Amino acid sequence: MFSKVHAVARQVGEIVVGKDFQIRQALVCLLAGGHLLIEDVPGVGKTTLAHALATTLGLRFNRVQFTSDLLPADVIGISVFDREKGGFAFHPGPVFTQVLLADEINRATPKTQSALLEAMEEGQVSVDAVTRDLPQPFFVIATQNPTHQIGTFALPESQLDRFLMCISLGYPDREAERGLLRGEDRRSLLRQMSAVMQPEELQAAQSLLREVHTSDALIDYVQSLVQASRQGGLFAEGLSPRAAIALVQAARAWAALEGRNHVIPEDVQAVLVPVAAHRLRPARSASGLGSSSRELVQQLLKSVRV
Repeated sequence: MFSKVHAVARQVGEIVVGKDFQIRQALVCLLAGGHLLIEDVPGVGKTTLAHALATTLGLRFNRVQFTSDLLPADVIGISVFDREKGGFAFHPGPVFTQVLLADEINRATPKTQSALLEAMEEGQVSVDAVTRDLPQPFFVIATQNPTHQIGTFALPESQLDRFLMCISLGYPDREAERGLLRGEDRRSLLRQMSAVMQPEELQAAQSLLREVHTSDALIDYVQSLVQASRQGGLFAEGLSPRAAIALVQAARAWAALEGRNHVIPEDVQAVLVPVAAHRLRPARSASGLGSSSRELVQQLLKSVRV
């Protein structure tokens, strides 16, 4: 089953060149059943990666361009009065899909951002006192520009905590960028892509993660990391229980892709930064040193004994 996941990674790597590690991180996130946040400057392939993942995994895909004038109803849908039937009929929004690409999510107002909270946590939306289930599997892949750029609204902590992982693509190296400059247009390549997996196979692979063993000693290590984030003085607030669960799930997915049926500390270390950094804010004492959350998570990792 996981050999197909590696085939997915190879095909996506033909579109998003030179980013094999980030593609692996994204697949780990989706295998663990979580939502993915991709943060970087415009033009480095964030949207292309999301589209390529959805197509290769055989998932239905909708894209919403988040802007300052976008309304919650533009995302989740709206009820419109039907004269013939003499009542209101619900018109589902783009969230009713398997992969929702929330492009430049931090350009929308907090009110519109919050429209995704219920969908991301419970796989459903409530409109006019009626709860409607979303298709399964359901993933939100959101992109955001750096918060110092003009026209952005910082995502609240409650929303950030719902993203299992946050990754950054970065600029391509010289060889990969040369391939982009000399190669075919990425949009054309996307249109030529076919599915390598089907949604049922992805769900089966997600179910297999439950069989990846996590020993008591491994759980002790995870709890030590979480506890250190709460008490070490590096961060304003520590990792939540949801974050701890996400860390274990992501470590299981990483172990499975490594071909193991058990989690080792190196699996936890491999996923800690993308799972934890976006959930944490430096404490005032640490922020004065100019350290980012990612750098502080690396310090946290070194401070906790395996």
